[in-house]
Amino acid sequence: MQIRLIAPRLLRHETELPASKSISNRALVIQALTRGGDLPCHLSDCDDTAVMVKALTGGGGDLVDIKAAGTAMRFLTAFFAVGEGTHVLTGTARMKQRPIGILVDALRQLGARVDYVETEGFPPLRVAGGCHEGGRLSLPGNVSSQYISALLMIGPVLEKGLELELTGEIISRPYIDLTLRLMGDFGAQAGWTDGRHIAVRPVPYRPTPYYIEGDWSAASYWYQMVALSPDREARVVLAGLFPDSAQGDAATARLFDALGVHTRFFRNEAGLGCVELTRQALRMERMDYDFLNQPDLAQTFAVTCAMLGVPFRFTGLRSLRIKETDRIAALIRELSKLGYVLESTGTDLSWDGRRGEAQSQASIDTYEDHRMALSFAPCCLVLPDIRINDPHVVSKSYPRYWDDLKDSGFEIAES
Repeated sequence: MQIRLIAPRLLRHETELPASKSISNRALVIQALTRGGDLPCHLSDCDDTAVMVKALTGGGGDLVDIKAAGTAMRFLTAFFAVGEGTHVLTGTARMKQRPIGILVDALRQLGARVDYVETEGFPPLRVAGGCHEGGRLSLPGNVSSQYISALLMIGPVLEKGLELELTGEIISRPYIDLTLRLMGDFGAQAGWTDGRHIAVRPVPYRPTPYYIEGDWSAASYWYQMVALSPDREARVVLAGLFPDSAQGDAATARLFDALGVHTRFFRNEAGLGCVELTRQALRMERMDYDFLNQPDLAQTFAVTCAMLGVPFRFTGLRSLRIKETDRIAALIRELSKLGYVLESTGTDLSWDGRRGEAQSQASIDTYEDHRMALSFAPCCLVLPDIRINDPHVVSKSYPRYWDDLKDSGFEIAES
């Protein structure tokens, strides 16, 4: 399936963002580990959260297909290792290519029984539940924060708790901090003891009513639309966001401030946190940024900077190679269709302003990656006749995206 997008001349819109997928998935695991209480309120309605709910409530039985949800694969591997019974975790063909050996090795050190069903180091996995002592672990700090979060969340139910040492460079620290904050909200005693060590005491979680805030990653695409809109009076209000968010992608507001989008925080009549986005002068001629702590924003900013004609160099992108697709390669390939010549040296991505020949009626491939569709759709505000292939991929994190665009004045038609 392919869709064609035509942008509105004016951009004036108010919407409630989907709930944070990152918070939803963590809160679900922690709530399940309390062995009681209700599901968190205002859960994300995306695919990733749906497979988590199904697995944690026993809807999938002993064979758990998490499809393309990398977060679910990592979190559920640790969860089932301290649970009851034996479960087999599997997923899409791409999921079977995403490494998980570091997490499996760590769980085995804690006494867990985890076996590879097909290929060593990769899903599917057979996970046998049981009680484990816990103790000390050492992991490289530059691995996926989801490995670290998965281990931290089971720490309170281990007999001796967990002491975790992170060696070398620590990436995506905001996601680790987000996990620790949610653990504390549910009564755990966990935190950094210094810059490299985290201690989790064997203090059980307690059932806690919990409301999930809006998703800052989803907000970034509306910031992108305001930045790219030809409407100098563009105004978008997003409900469900708070200024003290623990989400690493809350950096969106600060980063877009220099790219021409002003943020005003306020509460609506119902008391819900909101942001108002309006246009201001572009105050950046070049963007150099280390996305080590916000890797999921890299696609948003690569596309935005190219559309604004702002050269950039982004670093800290090593995790993008092992996401739903190789996001660095995908960005280079798809932006070249629009006439932008990007370069990459390893895990960096840059554009020096060089242009090539653009394809007429360019069709953007999405590679089973929701963020490719989400971040390229706003290009229609700058370039006519943008087409997105396999647009359904947005269901992984923002199922209502195309409906929200239509409500804000975008024309979307199958082509």
